Amino acid sequence: MIVCRRCFLNLNINQFQILRRRVQLKRAIDCVPATARILDGKQLAKEIQDEIKEEITLWTEKGNRRPCLRAILIGDDAASKTYVEKKMIASESVGIDSDTINLPSDITEKEIIDKIRQLNKDSNVDGILVQLPVPEHVSERNVCNAVDPRKDVDGFHIINVGRLTLNMDTFIPCTALAVIELIKRSEIKTFGKNIVVCGRSKNVGLPISLLLHSDARNECPGMEATVVLCHRHTPPEQLEIYTKTADIIISATGVVGLIKAHMVKPGACVIDVGITRITTPAGKTKLVGDVEYENVKKVAGAITPVPGGVGPMTVAMLMKNTLKAAKNLATPPEQQ
Repeated sequence: MIVCRRCFLNLNINQFQILRRRVQLKRAIDCVPATARILDGKQLAKEIQDEIKEEITLWTEKGNRRPCLRAILIGDDAASKTYVEKKMIASESVGIDSDTINLPSDITEKEIIDKIRQLNKDSNVDGILVQLPVPEHVSERNVCNAVDPRKDVDGFHIINVGRLTLNMDTFIPCTALAVIELIKRSEIKTFGKNIVVCGRSKNVGLPISLLLHSDARNECPGMEATVVLCHRHTPPEQLEIYTKTADIIISATGVVGLIKAHMVKPGACVIDVGITRITTPAGKTKLVGDVEYENVKKVAGAITPVPGGVGPMTVAMLMKNTLKAAKNLATPPEQQ
């Protein structure tokens, strides 16, 4: 862009600001790579699980027993079964004693809670997770609150949620912790940055926003960002206003194709937490996220794939929480 000296000197303040913004935008676009850096959650998860395995080895060499995880799977939902199997495989790989308790879909809420209470009392069990969703006739909140907060490795108990809102040390929901760990290990800067979190669930979107916006000096250190929390019912034109100014976009709505290339600021980091199974025109099924991946990666500076992004990291964070539970339960309260 060439402007003669006389014209430049005659610009009013509004014209000057417009010109400056155009130059800054061009510089920003020129600095954006042809395609985004792929944030490989699968590789990062492997690195984390290797670290956990080494830590568990040291733990047991000191005479401690292996951490113990018990998963409760209700019904025969194929997706839930697959998720639990992946968690059990990961547990075995790092040295965690794990097992799945399969319960029928017509089981009563009382029977589920009775089973959870048995595990609460079992001194050999460190971590308990109930695979969600539960059947419609069962209260998810009642079931999650039945788990001993000290063994709540999913971070869903009301006490752990409350501690998180106050930035206290606690069990953080695994997917939220996965996103934060992914950001840290990928060296994505958050201090003073603008971040849009799209998704308001109490298990994912809300805890992510709590961790991102809070003070780093807290007991549970925050990430010092300015956070806007949106969701699937935020009007598209309003969502676009927010995302275009965001340095980081995190989407966790389960709405396929929600985040499109024209909504993303050049060079922004895009983290896709959504996962939906769709049928292709060829009749095959595949997993996709909330982000139009192929188009957005041409604009973004960094992006997570689906699958292979946040998913593997979530499993790794479950291993991390289980080890934390084992260590906490083995330590007298006065020493914690």
